[in-house]
Amino acid sequence: MIKYIEKFKLNNKTAVICGALGLLGKEVCVALAQAGAKVIALDINEEQGLLFQEECLKNNLILKYIHFDVTNLDSHKEFMETLNHEEGSIHVFVNTVYPCTEDWNHKLEGVKIDSWRKNIDMQMNSACLLTRDVAEIMKKNRISGSIINFGSIYGVVAPDFEVYTNTDLTCPAAYAAIKGGVINFSRYAASYYGKQGIRINCLCPGGIFNNQDKAFLSNYEKRTPLGRMGKPEEIAAAVLFLASEAASYITGTTFMIDGGWTCI
Repeated sequence: MIKYIEKFKLNNKTAVICGALGLLGKEVCVALAQAGAKVIALDINEEQGLLFQEECLKNNLILKYIHFDVTNLDSHKEFMETLNHEEGSIHVFVNTVYPCTEDWNHKLEGVKIDSWRKNIDMQMNSACLLTRDVAEIMKKNRISGSIINFGSIYGVVAPDFEVYTNTDLTCPAAYAAIKGGVINFSRYAASYYGKQGIRINCLCPGGIFNNQDKAFLSNYEKRTPLGRMGKPEEIAAAVLFLASEAASYITGTTFMIDGGWTCI
């Protein structure tokens, strides 16, 4: 009889999390470490990274923080090759990183071309290039690994701007373009590397609760079938599934975790 719970364990595997200090990144790190993985937490804030490392070690979780600037696209390939050599073969790679410019929230008519280009580079291009570089490392080392990118509901459907009524919030135009690009590139890469047993999926969260404006919360909850925003741990649990052998026949998917937002 198959022991199904064993399929979710990540013992003797190395999981690299990019954007590890974010709201979702931290939960993903904890989930994969609790499943037995050696977690490499990549982020730009060294002080916070070392504090997070210490916290995890106190809870008997194997996690190591390493400084990494995802916006330096020219460094990706060499950095990942060195990481793979020094920390052991990469079995799982999760990209939750979300860098953006200060004028990120401008409305469409106010977006400047330099801002558009920079955000496309930092978010979409970095995600696509990292996917390729990590997949090539897995291919070279004959690792049937799992790569998980982060898309969004707004990479699949258009924003419902009514949820921003009576708030200062909006959905940046570049965000929709970026997340749509990440989703379709993930499909492309899944097809390209499938013969090597490398699984590449794109996880698409809906809105995640983070003490948002009360008017926004009310609007969002009315629009969503489950009547609430998501929780970071609900995203992390889905990452654990896609990273594990429980999802061994799943690749190229756009995995929605949105409380039903995109079903209506």
